[in-house]
Amino acid sequence: MMRQIEGRCHCGNIQFKFLWPSLEAEIPVRVCGCSFCTRHNGTYTSHANARLTVEIADKSLVNKYVFGTKTAEFHICARCGVVPFVTSKIDGHEYGVVNVNTFENVRALQLRSSVSDFEGEALADRLQRRKRTWIPDITISIAREGRSD
Repeated sequence: MMRQIEGRCHCGNIQFKFLWPSLEAEIPVRVCGCSFCTRHNGTYTSHANARLTVEIADKSLVNKYVFGTKTAEFHICARCGVVPFVTSKIDGHEYGVVNVNTFENVRALQLRSSVSDFEGEALADRLQRRKRTWIPDITISIAREGRSD
């Protein structure tokens, strides 16, 4: 049984439906300790059996940021500055995590946090961990390629 969680950036340009494969009361989340996520309070969750469907209203208002190992893309709304999700392409397949701070219908009491520190993790180990634990089923649809104003 899947639980549908909806979320979005602050302005609504990036919206998503996250199908969580469990009806358990708590959702485990990772507070990322890297310098980028610390600066914008990146707190993520994923599940190897989950599904993520993203709808982008205006693609020209979405920036992708990479740093460090350059193996993850942070999808940032250029209008409001929020990072709703992150993707990583591994062996030609897209994996992802969602930022729980962008959830619409989940109370904080339902989130079980732990701090994650992946500094010093070997690149091959990092990619294998993502393949095991990140969301493997991601669909991104775009309503409009660019602004018309």
